Amino acid sequence: MNKMKLTLFVTGRTERSGRAIANLRRICENELKGRYELEVVDVLEQPQLAEDQKILATPTLIKDLPPPLKRLIGDLSDKDRVLLGLALNPSDKSDKEED
Repeated sequence: MNKMKLTLFVTGRTERSGRAIANLRRICENELKGRYELEVVDVLEQPQLAEDQKILATPTLIKDLPPPLKRLIGDLSDKDRVLLGLALNPSDKSDKEED
C-alpha cells in the first residue's frame, strides 16, 4: 500500500479541533503506522488553502491519496466511520501483529 496523504482542516485551537487531531492521529498510528502523511491546516491561519479546497465546515478531513479523494466532516470520534471513509477495513490490520 502506498502512503495515504491526509489533510485535516481545523479552526483555531478549540476543544473540537484538538479532539479531531487526537482522534485522527490515534487512528492513523493504529491502522496506518508509517504509511501516512498528515498535514493539519488551521483555516484561521491559512484561509486561502481552505478556500481552494472549498472547506465549508471544520473539522474536515481530506484524503488526497490514494484516489479516490474522500472528505469526512466532524471530530473523527467514530473510528469505524473514519476507517470506512478512508476505505480501510478494520480487519485489514490484524490485532495479532507484534512487530
